[in-house]
Amino acid sequence: MTKMPTRRLGRNGPEVSALGLGCMSYMQPGAEAGREAVRTIQAALDAGFIFLDTADFYGSGISEMNVGQAIRGRREQAFLSVKFGVQMSPTQGIIGLDGRPKSVKNFAAYSLRRLGVEVIDLYQPARVDPDVPYEETIGAVADLIQEGKVRYLGVSEVGADLLRRAHAVHPVTALEIEYSLACRFIEAEILPTARELGVGIVPYRILADGLLTGVRPQAQPPQDTHFQVPRMQGENYVRNRETAKALDAMAAAKGVTPAQLAIAWVLSRGDDIVPITGISCPARVVENMGALAITLTTAERAELDRAFAPDAIVGARYPEAVMEWAAR
Repeated sequence: MTKMPTRRLGRNGPEVSALGLGCMSYMQPGAEAGREAVRTIQAALDAGFIFLDTADFYGSGISEMNVGQAIRGRREQAFLSVKFGVQMSPTQGIIGLDGRPKSVKNFAAYSLRRLGVEVIDLYQPARVDPDVPYEETIGAVADLIQEGKVRYLGVSEVGADLLRRAHAVHPVTALEIEYSLACRFIEAEILPTARELGVGIVPYRILADGLLTGVRPQAQPPQDTHFQVPRMQGENYVRNRETAKALDAMAAAKGVTPAQLAIAWVLSRGDDIVPITGISCPARVVENMGALAITLTTAERAELDRAFAPDAIVGARYPEAVMEWAAR
């Protein structure tokens, strides 16, 4: 198995694994689901996945508890990235945001308890609460850093202006934001701004909900619009899968999977990029690690860039109600 390399998270941040582990899927209730989550996280740790990304609202804290159990006795092997501030429905749809300073400190206290640790490595508001000045939310995290409860400030799903505003309050180490072959809007302004400020990029949804692999997520309850992603619906999905055939063809020619090639493309965009990938079970760890061994030639990168030009994918990445809280 390929050895996990490291990358620096931001200009002045820590060294972390080149690939991060997204822990959203480890939020299912039940003892067996919990055991499988812990086994998977520990398999990832064994393979060198240092960067673990979770949130206090994933399964109302279940993900954090599973992460905490998995790192028990091996805290030094994990870099914990935690998001906060989203209020979720029972079916995990976003129904509200809370960026009030008092809430931020309360969220952190509960996360520390569920994770079983004394300090969170990277702490970040998952979205911007429109009812609270962003500087106040960021200032609350800065206070937690001063108190020794958090090491680094992160932000998530913000544009260039908000990134600058946050950075003016306290140096931002990383920006978590959607970025993939199917979603390249950050290349216009957000990515250059992050690089100017020395902020690392942590891409999520790097397989675009399965659009890039042809594996669609399981059906979600129709009343929960959070999962009704326009680019994955009806004719949009048909057209987008047609576009994705370029990825399928190149992957076949290189003897790798489309998922591995899509991850390799994200990794190739710069050493300041640390993508997070979802791993459903221990057996999938090796497959994801395979992306690290893929080298893209200049011609191959250009071919993928042409096939997945910024306007190639039709349909928004979130339904409009959720896009109100996302970067554009």
